[in-house]
Amino acid sequence: MIIFKHLYNYHYNMKTIYYYQTFVGIDKALEHIQDIDVINVSSIHFGKDSDGCKSIYLNDNKPDDSIFNKLWLQTEKASAQGCTIMLMMGGAGFAYKELFSDFSTYYNLLKELLQQKTWIQGIDLDIEENTNIDDVKKLINQLIQDFGEDFIITMAPISSTLITDGTSMAGFNYKTLYLSEEGKHIRWFNTQCYDSFSLETYEKIINNGYPPEKIVMGMESGQFSESTFDNALSEVTKVKDKYPLFSGVFDWEYLNAPPNKDDPSQWAKLMKECC
Repeated sequence: MIIFKHLYNYHYNMKTIYYYQTFVGIDKALEHIQDIDVINVSSIHFGKDSDGCKSIYLNDNKPDDSIFNKLWLQTEKASAQGCTIMLMMGGAGFAYKELFSDFSTYYNLLKELLQQKTWIQGIDLDIEENTNIDDVKKLINQLIQDFGEDFIITMAPISSTLITDGTSMAGFNYKTLYLSEEGKHIRWFNTQCYDSFSLETYEKIINNGYPPEKIVMGMESGQFSESTFDNALSEVTKVKDKYPLFSGVFDWEYLNAPPNKDDPSQWAKLMKECC
């Protein structure tokens, strides 16, 4: 099986990544932030406000709403201590339909947000709606043009999309995008392994031509409980043993990451320790 690679620098550490949408505070995470490589603040979308003006939103509010003051203070602090802060854009809803309906206006709002929050180092494109591949390429090229080659761009397909080539929830073939000129800017895939968080799933993706250093294996908090979390650690250990360049793991979402419901920051600590 041929493994397709793009020639540019990689970081080969196994990353621990949280998606963070319910902003309960990351006080406990900040006590051992060295165990957390990436926090994806979720999620960005677009639309018109009550006055009919086109706006950018973080969940249900504009990003400069005072409701987010603690979020921005804590993520800036985490960034200063070495944790990479990113924005997730999309997921449920029609973020990309709105974005590309008036790209100039909406993209500039995103650009301004990234310029204001200088500690945000990248964006995760979670496309769960039919989207033209050429529009995605345009977005990737514009981000690199505006923020440079070091700006981190990731994507979040479901596992079956990478196991077999064809259409996806995004409406395009991810292999086609990955092998395009723009594909070299996709730093890694935050793969939604919600049906099966396992070595078997990971191996099927690698056997379809994706390099291990490009594939993060993601779980939903509800997949594992305190009593079954050892199974998740076991699968991660098996993947790491077989694929030393394994890119990492993510959890959706920080709020209730297993195994300790009172301290979701323990998820990252245990994942780091198991490898």
